[in-house]
Amino acid sequence: MAGRTALGIEFGSTRIKACLIDLDAPDTVLAVGGTAWENSFVDRLWTYPIDEVRAGLQAAYADLVADVERRHGVALETVGSIGISAMMHGYLAFDADGELLVPFRTWRNTNTGAAAAELSDLFETNIPLRWSIAHLRQAVLDDEPHVARIASVTTLAGYVHEALTGRRVLGVGDASGMFPIAGTGASADYDERLVGRFDALAAAQDIPPLRSLLPEVLSAGADAGALTSEGAALLDPTGKLHPGIPFCPPEGDAGTGMVATGAVAPRTGNVSAGTSIFAMVVLERPLAATHHELDLVTTPAGDPVAMVHCNNGASELAAWAGMFARFAAASEAPLDDDTVFDVLFREALTGDADAGGLLAYNHLAGEPIAGLTEGRPLFVRTPESSFTLANAIRAQLHGVFGILALGMRVLDGEGVGLDRMYAHGGMFRTAGVAQRFLAGALDAPVAVGATAGEGGAWGAAVLAAFRAAVAQGTSTDLGGYLADVVFADAETSITAPDPADVAGFAHYLDRYRAGLQVEAAAVHYL
Repeated sequence: MAGRTALGIEFGSTRIKACLIDLDAPDTVLAVGGTAWENSFVDRLWTYPIDEVRAGLQAAYADLVADVERRHGVALETVGSIGISAMMHGYLAFDADGELLVPFRTWRNTNTGAAAAELSDLFETNIPLRWSIAHLRQAVLDDEPHVARIASVTTLAGYVHEALTGRRVLGVGDASGMFPIAGTGASADYDERLVGRFDALAAAQDIPPLRSLLPEVLSAGADAGALTSEGAALLDPTGKLHPGIPFCPPEGDAGTGMVATGAVAPRTGNVSAGTSIFAMVVLERPLAATHHELDLVTTPAGDPVAMVHCNNGASELAAWAGMFARFAAASEAPLDDDTVFDVLFREALTGDADAGGLLAYNHLAGEPIAGLTEGRPLFVRTPESSFTLANAIRAQLHGVFGILALGMRVLDGEGVGLDRMYAHGGMFRTAGVAQRFLAGALDAPVAVGATAGEGGAWGAAVLAAFRAAVAQGTSTDLGGYLADVVFADAETSITAPDPADVAGFAHYLDRYRAGLQVEAAAVHYL
C-alpha cells in the first residue's frame, strides 16, 4: 500500500488535517488524522506560535498513522508522494540563519491598510491587506527593527515545506497571495515589471532585492524536492518514516480547495467555508477594472482566478451551535456536534426566505470588503421581525454568505460567466441545507461532492498524486487529471437556486448592506 499512496497535510484555521489516498484511485480515502489548534490575538495581531506549527504537524501525522493501523493493520513507514497546504497570505520573515524575526502574522490581520493602499496605487492592481507583500511593506512603513535583518519571507505552507524538504519553493497559487503573478501555466511567475517597481520603492530602506526574499514559484506537477532525514524526524519523531519521499509544490488553502472540488477550468468556481469563507472563479478573460473586493490570484496550474475573500466564515455559526449543544447537555439530553448542526440546519429550512427580518453579522475579525478594521459579531432584529429559531439560524447561515455575496455581485457586474459553483467545508456535511442557501445567495447551481467534508487535506493529497502522475509520464494537465482520473466517477449533489430563496436572500442582503453602518458603529463604540 505504502508506495501507491499520496499524503496531504493542511494547516487550516482551527484544525490541522492529514489525509492519505490511493494513487491509483485518488478519490479513495485510506486514512485521516488531525488535531485542533487556535489562533491567538497578541499585541493586536492574530498569530499562531511557531512551535505549535511543528507540534501540530507531528500530532496530525501521528493521528493518521494510528488510523492506518486501525483500518489496515500496517505500520506506516513511507508513502508515494506528499503535499503540504496551509492558510494563504500572511507574513513569516526569517533572518539569514533561518530564525523567525517576528511572530507569524496571519491572513486575519488588517493592520496593513497604508501599505496595501500605497502598493495598489503603485502596481495599478488590488493588493489586499492580508497579502505578504502588504505585510512586508507595512513593516517598513512602521520602521520595525526586524526589517534590517530580513533574508527571506514565505507563507505557512512554504515554511512547513522547507522544514521537511530543505527547498524554499511555493506553488503558484500560494505565491499569488504573496505578490502579483504574470504569465500562465508553467511560465507563471512573479510579475517582473512590478518587482522592479517595488525594488525601486524599497531602495531607500536598503532591503535586499525582492526576488531574493520570496520563494521560487512552481506550478502543479513540478518537482518540489523530497523528504530529508531531518524532515522525516520532524514529521515522525518515532523514526519509522523513511526519507526520500517526493513532494509536490506547497499550496495555499484556496488552491487545494479548487482541486478538492475539481474547479480549475474557466467558468467554474468554488466556495470554501471554514473560519474564513472565500470564492474562487476561474476567469475566461481579464477583468475590465480593478476592484478592492476582488483578488487576482491563480489556480495551482497558474491560470487566472478572481477571488472573493472574507475574513469571517462559520466560526460565529459554530458558536451558536455550541450554545445549543450546551443547552442539550444541561437538559440531560446531550447531542454530539454533528447532530446539533443537523437539527439546527434542518430547522432553518422551515424559516422565512429572508430570515424573517433578522440580521446576523459573523464579524469576529475585521472585514476589508466592508471597510471594517475590526469585528463585532451582532444579531439584530426590529420589533416587526419574526423571531423564531428557524429564522435565527437561517439568518446566521445567510450571514456566513453576506460579505461573499457582496463580492460576487461585483463579478456579476463584470459579466464573469459561471456555469457551476462547487462547495466544500464542514458546514456542507449536512446534506442539502447550506448548499441550498448558497445557491440562493449566488443565484447559481451549487455542487457538493462526497469529499466535501475532507476539504483541503484531500486536495493537497490529490496534488501530491498529480505530482506522481507527472513523474511517471501518465499525466501533464491538472484539469484533465482531475476530470479523467479523480472526478470521473465522483458522486456529486447539485442544487439549483430556488427562485424563492434567491428573492429572499436578495431582500436579506439589502438589509445586510444597510446594516453594515450598525456594525461599523459597534466597532467604533464597543
